[in-house]
Amino acid sequence: MIVVTGATGQLGGAIVERLLERVPAQQVGLSTREPEKVQALRARGVRVRPGDYADAASLRHAFEGASQVLLVSANVVGPAAAQLHRTAIEAARAVGVRRILYTSHMGANPASLFSPMTTHAATEELLRASGGAFTSLRNGYYAASAVMLMGQALETGKLVAPEDGPVSWTAHADLAEATVLALTGEGRLDGVSPALTGAEALDLAAIARIASELTGRTITRVTVSDAEYRAGMISRGVPAHAADLLGSIFTASRRGEFAAVDPTLERLLGRRPQSFRDYLAATLRR
Repeated sequence: MIVVTGATGQLGGAIVERLLERVPAQQVGLSTREPEKVQALRARGVRVRPGDYADAASLRHAFEGASQVLLVSANVVGPAAAQLHRTAIEAARAVGVRRILYTSHMGANPASLFSPMTTHAATEELLRASGGAFTSLRNGYYAASAVMLMGQALETGKLVAPEDGPVSWTAHADLAEATVLALTGEGRLDGVSPALTGAEALDLAAIARIASELTGRTITRVTVSDAEYRAGMISRGVPAHAADLLGSIFTASRRGEFAAVDPTLERLLGRRPQSFRDYLAATLRR
């Protein structure tokens, strides 16, 4: 039995679909706060049980009988996230789960300028201390986030953001496939994985050029100060703490925290990961 958390999210959902291509549905379980959203998977024979990272008893029930559990990182930030991960890890070990996999990030670092990376680093330490086999999947920065950072550039012709640095943008689909390979091919990725990234690192100026070529419209990269960007977000109704979090992506990327390019994902997939150009082209066609 392989139990997956976070199946209602973009990454978790993609992982479950690919896992079902390789493993009988009766060997797949879901731990979810929203069982009503995955009834179609239950109908296919997948075991669905309520599970909440804030409720250890629910997790012990959801993880019961599992040999492996995939923990998709919690959708919160700060110390609260690490505590939720601790609860999930302890619940998994308490019911005898042999191997825990966790969706970490290539930028995991206790000294990161982007706070989710410190949570990933803390969770990796919890996994090391948990006394059992684990795999921490250091996923590349989601290509979907680059599209989000483009904002209204396709409409306005201006990609407005603070100074940034190169990022090795990586497609959800490739990371989902790699996760399934890790789940079904034990030994391929043990402990903390190398960075699982796309084949190139691009800054927003490069993304603006690619968008211009794909659309036939000029997209200009416009650099503003951190303070101006933050003020603009707050004026549009973004809470100050959220504006600060988003702004720290740029300060971290300027320091090169997300610039690494590693061949591990390509070797694992047996093909080149989807390029950002192809990812954006597919997004524009939707």
